[in-house]
Amino acid sequence: MVTMIGDLIGVSGAATELTKTRDDIQKLAAPIRRDMARAVGDVLIATRGESSAQRSALVAWRSEQQTLNEDRYGSHLHSASSRAAIEVEEIAPTFDESAQPVRGFEVLNACFDAALARYPQVLAFGQDLGKLGDVNQGFAGLQAKYGELRVSDVGIRECTIIGQAIGMAMRGLRPIVEIQYLDYLLYAMQILSDDLATLRYRTKGGQMAPVIVRTRGHRLEGIWHSGSPMAGVINLLRGIYVCVPRDMTRAAGFYNTLLRSDDCGLIVEVLNGYRLREPLPTNIGEFTVPLGVPEVIRKGRDVTLVTYGACCRIALDAAEQLAGVGIDVEVIDVQTLLPFDTHGRVVQSLEKTGRVVFLDEDVPGGATAYMLQQVLDVHDGYRWLDSPPRTVSARSHRPAYGSDGDYWSKPNREQIFRTVYEMMREAEPSAHPPID
Repeated sequence: MVTMIGDLIGVSGAATELTKTRDDIQKLAAPIRRDMARAVGDVLIATRGESSAQRSALVAWRSEQQTLNEDRYGSHLHSASSRAAIEVEEIAPTFDESAQPVRGFEVLNACFDAALARYPQVLAFGQDLGKLGDVNQGFAGLQAKYGELRVSDVGIRECTIIGQAIGMAMRGLRPIVEIQYLDYLLYAMQILSDDLATLRYRTKGGQMAPVIVRTRGHRLEGIWHSGSPMAGVINLLRGIYVCVPRDMTRAAGFYNTLLRSDDCGLIVEVLNGYRLREPLPTNIGEFTVPLGVPEVIRKGRDVTLVTYGACCRIALDAAEQLAGVGIDVEVIDVQTLLPFDTHGRVVQSLEKTGRVVFLDEDVPGGATAYMLQQVLDVHDGYRWLDSPPRTVSARSHRPAYGSDGDYWSKPNREQIFRTVYEMMREAEPSAHPPID
């Protein structure tokens, strides 16, 4: 690198600056890669606008070093193998049109039954998961069928649950471990963040622990069971895929995807969806849902409404009400927060509508801000904006108790309606008169 700088000095108009940079790096007793990167950066700034073979050689050296050092210091956050979760083939669910819909927990029960039957290395444990079959019956009857070693109860110790799962997964088992409620994930966050999320990265792919963490959250009536701290989750757990399905069929698809992979993942089931009825796929143990692929669940032309999980049903309800006043909303379920929209489908919608609203149950500036940053910054969605983007989130406090407390703590249909309506009224005031 020093020799290349010397070669450039002979043909550059910035020879004095380059000579000083070369001499400074030669004075260092033991220059490290950072020192060389800084020196080359200074040289390229000093010679901006110049064109020569010597400068091109230095540009190529810098690019090569960037690639090498990205691999040295930034690789293997997730699996890079042929079994990586993002490489799992999508298999669509199939349905018997004559079959009656079943309750959501029955979909999951069939999924877990199929997984335990197919994969002898799969085992599941958590609070009330064994004998009771979990508090929402997703594992009902499976301890009796597969035995206490494979479907078991544990004490109220979330950190230990995750620690046990990491050890088992590192030895070739495939644990599905339950943290009873999303709020309780806080008790396990340290070991999830320091140990599970970083294991593959810290060892540059030398070790892995493909744990599947199951929990449930979002909308319910109670201060300790209704939290949705998704920004904390996605910012503390980089290295763990975070799936946020809107129903139990998609949750089952994510379990199947992760079981086919060697990645770890967190699946947040919708807490108030276990009694809602869904069709049961005939290929319940085989179909998969791809990670990082949003789904358009309602087409529209005026505004793009981006959300996930329990908010999908509320978004659809608000979209129907907005249609009654002539506003056509496209609703997108992002399905996973990590990874987020790997194909840029939200931006494809934004190109059409020119307006976007981000909706979820996290605090203001939480996961809605993350989604906004991904769409407008990472995917350059700002290019297509005709109106300022908006976010609709929960309040800053914990959810208040009861139906009324939920209504004034979490996003509701009326709040979404007014946010979108005011956005359209600003653009087309004559077509959308004031409500109040």
